[in-house]
Amino acid sequence: MKPSPLSRTDALCCIPIRNPLVLENRLDSGEILLSYPETLRPWFAGILRRMKKESELRRMRKLQLDILGTGVWDLVDNKSTVMEIIDSFAGLHQLYRKESEVSVIQFLRELGRRGIIGMKQINESVDSFQISAGRSTAQ
Repeated sequence: MKPSPLSRTDALCCIPIRNPLVLENRLDSGEILLSYPETLRPWFAGILRRMKKESELRRMRKLQLDILGTGVWDLVDNKSTVMEIIDSFAGLHQLYRKESEVSVIQFLRELGRRGIIGMKQINESVDSFQISAGRSTAQ
């Protein structure tokens, strides 16, 4: 069963949680290169397992963040809410709050789609990393 969508207020109160399987490499330019396990749909992972293609299940992807993406990534500390990250980003880059909100939310949504972060509602506990998009990470 698919979870019901959150209201805008509830979504802004969520805490982005970094996937512990993501490796971070800070480049000389100050930008960050993330290496993360490719997220596979469960049905596709099952096919690969049956075909004995275990190496395909552990494939790593890379994503190089630009300076602004690196700034947002640095603000994702597994404690701050989306709203706090938006406000901090707006202050650091002298943006209007709405500009910051649109940019940060779009970036966080893309990180979530790739399985790089998950979202924790404030009333949840974090026992294990869970991808909120409903896809599983092959391990």
